[in-house]
Amino acid sequence: MRWTGTSRWDLSLTRILILFFGLAIFGLGDSLVIQSHIGNAPWSVLAQGLSLHTPFSIGACTFIIGATVLLLWWPLKERPGFGTLANIAIISLFIQIGMWIFPTSNGNWILSILMVLAGIALVGAGSTLYITTGLGPGPRDGLMTAIHHKTKIRVGRVRLAIEICALTIGALLGGRVGIGTALFALLIGNSVAIWLGVAKHFAGSN
Repeated sequence: MRWTGTSRWDLSLTRILILFFGLAIFGLGDSLVIQSHIGNAPWSVLAQGLSLHTPFSIGACTFIIGATVLLLWWPLKERPGFGTLANIAIISLFIQIGMWIFPTSNGNWILSILMVLAGIALVGAGSTLYITTGLGPGPRDGLMTAIHHKTKIRVGRVRLAIEICALTIGALLGGRVGIGTALFALLIGNSVAIWLGVAKHFAGSN
């Protein structure tokens, strides 16, 4: 894309604004899924489960989890970029902001489904914007690619294993798993792919 950086620390005002906006709507989208009360995205299942056993909010637990995953990069010799650090801070902040401003569905299943679908759309759009800045992957994506490079195991299998681990631990801690979780898992890949196509169409590639 025209705004894609040449390195993980190739900063410009436009690139940073696109990055921050993408991460913000990603966090808001994730919070919509949480507020649907019919199942969280896998990493939010873990964050919610952790929050039930600590004095921290889901947003704060998201930050703690992101920072912990980032520490796992070190032995794998993966290095963060500006976008990696921003990912941890801004997504965590906007998940919490979204939980403050978005009401829960109050048991209305139609509203719950609509909230999940809207959340998936926002997460897909946000992912597209922050990925295309080229300022570094999020902590989970970086862990996935680093393990892939070290083990030569297929990226999809590595990602699936990481997601299952996060989901399982979160569920055991009491995080909410349900149809929203299933919808997120099934549709998020398509959401990102659609938004990447939209971005490429309107912004053009280099």
